[in-house]
Amino acid sequence: MSAIDKVNAARANNRPTSIDYINKIFGDSFIELHGDRKFGDDKAIVGGIAKLNDMPVTVIGIEKGRNLKERMERNFGSAHPEGYRKALRLMKQAEKFRRPVICFVDTSGAYCGIGAEERGQGQAIAENLMEMMTLKTPILTILIGEGGSGGALALAVADEVWMLENAIYSVISPEGCASILWKDSSKTAEASECLKITSQDLFSMGVIERIIREPKDLDSKLFDGLKHIIEQTVSKKLEQPIDVLLDNRYNRFRKFGKDSAAYLRNDE
Repeated sequence: MSAIDKVNAARANNRPTSIDYINKIFGDSFIELHGDRKFGDDKAIVGGIAKLNDMPVTVIGIEKGRNLKERMERNFGSAHPEGYRKALRLMKQAEKFRRPVICFVDTSGAYCGIGAEERGQGQAIAENLMEMMTLKTPILTILIGEGGSGGALALAVADEVWMLENAIYSVISPEGCASILWKDSSKTAEASECLKITSQDLFSMGVIERIIREPKDLDSKLFDGLKHIIEQTVSKKLEQPIDVLLDNRYNRFRKFGKDSAAYLRNDE
C-alpha cells in the first residue's frame, strides 16, 4: 500500500475506535471516569480504570465516534484542553497507585477553535508532555488510526509506542502539508510520501517500537493477540526500578534525531 492508501485506511469509517479496543480487551472491567475538575468533561477523551486479566490498569483513549451522531458528540476525536487535563488527572492517579497507563490514540489533531485556545489548549498539551516524561509508572501508547500533531503526542510520551499496520503518525495532515508547501491540496499523495507517516517508515526510524499486523477483517484475533502482548509488556515494565524506567523513557526520545538523520542519509 502507498502512503496515501494508508492515510485512507486509517480514516476508514468502519475502522474500530478506542471504545471498541477498550471493550474487546478489558470487557466489563472498565469503569469510565469523567471530568478534569476544572471546566468539564470532554467526550473526545475516554478514560478510566480496568483490569487486564488480574492487573489493575488505567486506560485512556481518544474517541472519534462510529456514526455521525457519535462523531458530533465526540467532536470527531479532536480533544479540548479539558480532555487532556482529564487524561493527565487519570495518569497522576495511576502513578499514585502504580497502575500502568495504556493509551489508544486516534485523532486528526487537537481542537483548534477559539474556545479551546481561550481555555489553554497549548498549555494543556505541554503539561501532558512534561508530566508524562517523569510519570513514575509504565506508559504504553498504541496508535490505532490517525496520530495527528500535538493532539496525538499529548498521549504518546510513553515507554513504548506501537502502531497498527495501517495507522499513520505525523506532525501535520498530508492535506495541511500540501497546502503549506505547494499551495496545492491536490499534492496530498506526494505530501503523504514525503512526511514518512506510515508505521513501516516510523519503525525504520526508531520512532515506534512495534507494528501490529492487521487481519483483513480486524476480528477477534487482533484484540486477543494485542491483549496478550500488552500484558507481557507492561508486566516487564512494572518489574523495572523507577529510575531505570524513567531513564529509558528519556533516552528513547533523546535518540530520535540521531537515528532519523541516519535513516534519511541511507534513504537518499
